[in-house]
Amino acid sequence: MSLGTARHDAILSVIRWRSESPAINYLEKSAEQLFGENVFNEEQTRKRLPKDIFRRLQRTINVGEPLSPEIADVVASAMKEWAIERGATHYTHWFHPLTGLTAEKHDSFISPSSNGRAIMEFSGSALIQGEPDASSFPSGGIRATFEARGYTAWDCTSPAFIRENPNGTVLCIPTAFASWTGEALDKKTPLLRSEDALSVQSLRVLSLLGDGSGISRVYTTVGAEQEYFLIDSHFYFSRPDLVTCGRTLLGARPPKGQQLEDHYFGAIPQRVLACMLEVERDLYRLGVPVKTRHNEVAPGQYEIAPTFERANIAADHQMLTMSTLDRVARKYGMHCLLHEKPFAGVNGSGKHTNWSMSTNTGVNLLEPGDTPHDNMVFLVFLCAVIAAVDQYAPLIRASIASPGNDHRLGANEAPPAILSIFLGDQLTEALQSIVTGKSASKRAATLKLGVTTLPHLPRHFGDRNRTSPFAFTGNKFEFRAVGASSSIAWPVTVLNTVVADSLSRIADELTEETGKQPTPAKVRDAVAKVVKRIYNEHGRIIFNGDNYSQAWQDEAASRGLPNIRNSVDALTGMHSKEYIALFDRHGVLNKREFESRYHIKLERYNTTLAIEAATLASMARTVILPAALRYQCEVAEAIAATEAAGRQCEHESQLLDEVVSLVTELRNRIRELEAMLAREHKGVEAHGQAIRDEIIPAMAALRQCCDRLESVVADDLWPLPTYREMLFIK
Repeated sequence: MSLGTARHDAILSVIRWRSESPAINYLEKSAEQLFGENVFNEEQTRKRLPKDIFRRLQRTINVGEPLSPEIADVVASAMKEWAIERGATHYTHWFHPLTGLTAEKHDSFISPSSNGRAIMEFSGSALIQGEPDASSFPSGGIRATFEARGYTAWDCTSPAFIRENPNGTVLCIPTAFASWTGEALDKKTPLLRSEDALSVQSLRVLSLLGDGSGISRVYTTVGAEQEYFLIDSHFYFSRPDLVTCGRTLLGARPPKGQQLEDHYFGAIPQRVLACMLEVERDLYRLGVPVKTRHNEVAPGQYEIAPTFERANIAADHQMLTMSTLDRVARKYGMHCLLHEKPFAGVNGSGKHTNWSMSTNTGVNLLEPGDTPHDNMVFLVFLCAVIAAVDQYAPLIRASIASPGNDHRLGANEAPPAILSIFLGDQLTEALQSIVTGKSASKRAATLKLGVTTLPHLPRHFGDRNRTSPFAFTGNKFEFRAVGASSSIAWPVTVLNTVVADSLSRIADELTEETGKQPTPAKVRDAVAKVVKRIYNEHGRIIFNGDNYSQAWQDEAASRGLPNIRNSVDALTGMHSKEYIALFDRHGVLNKREFESRYHIKLERYNTTLAIEAATLASMARTVILPAALRYQCEVAEAIAATEAAGRQCEHESQLLDEVVSLVTELRNRIRELEAMLAREHKGVEAHGQAIRDEIIPAMAALRQCCDRLESVVADDLWPLPTYREMLFIK
């Protein structure tokens, strides 16, 4: 049996699975009926709680009032009854530890009674606080192994939900996670703190502008577009690199990739669409407002996108979306790949994080209106973002640093590592008009297509720019550099914090300019001064052109914009006194909490790359080398047989020389990489630098050798599913 038999069997299994797969099951309920079915949402609390308790809970959720224990007891009782009606026997505090995933520990509602039977109990204290073991989660030095106590705290702003299993259901309660010392061990606590910080500074500014009437809270709103790949599970399980690392560590480029641009927005394959429909059904039931689905650029790549929600709920829903994609794909004989670059040579996957600010009265603070140059609120908040992104560009870059994103940033589908802001020509002119005193030009409000049967289309204030890492897109910013596998919680926490700091400076400046008795005229003049200062000091961050071009790389350098090309440099730059003071100043993270995240992110980078390098070395030695040697033997035997028959075989001899040379190089590359992995390093920084400077280049050289062998070795001997098969056989 040849080494390629298992691969060819996998291809046949794909074909059989596809032909035997069940037809799409049409939903018994409409999407509207399904939505929020498994969520203990406002409708359920209104229905099940006494009116006074409901109103007090809503004030806690919407205004931030403290939650009293008596409210928790009533809510816990109602939540338990609701969950039991849906078949739940257990509950869990569902939280976001610093692993980048979610975590849960299940406890039963069942308690034994004195008569030998059981009762279902769930108290307010059990709802508010849990106690999972904190010793084995990443803590960055906050907790030692022998210091195990940690607490989960109910986040009442994010609704509880039911997770279904064929054998039962579980009540999941979104929570924060902290150590016994009170320090945050999760991604949600800093996010909630950053929301508070941004709200405080936003209310200061709105009050100074005379627009704070009736506004008690400002939220950030987020809608994250999730890109992902789907491949057949037979191929997935035949690739050790996909199973272990989530990406292919080797693989020659196929003759066809995405050159024809025929996959983007194309017809969705039936099997994939069936999977998507079930994903959406499950997400609707969990209250996740998914809106969009389509084919993405690369073959086998797709996207799902929700509408906007409050940032902490959006972060919870993003984690649910990723886990739902993974779970449902397996039911359809596929695996969902969320790695930023699972395949070389085609587009990778991002999680475009659309971010804005909104008041509790429903006003979007980044809505330009019909005359943005006269809209003081919009101009001030826009300038706050511009100043924040320019001043804290290295910190924002570090917030999306990861091994996977290093493969993606700067490639043809992702923005470069240089942070810049796209505003569009009209908004840029509006800012310039305030600086120069010249009136801004007005553009056509409608777009005429020159066909009488087609309608006139409303034209936005600016075009879209797919190459910009931070683009203004109508009434929000699209942070395109966030990686597909990442939680959005940390990038949004960083954005919230730096914008809060920028708003704080603006509030101080407006207070000084308007004095104790501000008038509308004083406020307008003060706003004009703020806009002028920020545009003159930070306008360098605005770029409306092609971010992929070499010309922009050169221009960005002349502007003094940082170009941080890899995660090691990005994370090292994150560890500064300025950034520690920033997070401490706004109550988002103290010094120990901030430094813990730096160490965790760098340690995770090192560990991830070490696993990838070890996996590649193992695959090269135990999978690729035997296949190459077998082919070498076949070629040598063919040459010997040909020469024994009295015929010359010059070309076959050249092929044998090529294979022998590649096999020799392969052995050498494997030994080099294994020797590098065996070295010890003092500290995470030194280890990260060694990975960046030595191991990654050694991995690239070994991969190149393997990929050259793939293009030479006989197809029936090649042991791994190829790119052509994984990307195009669905």
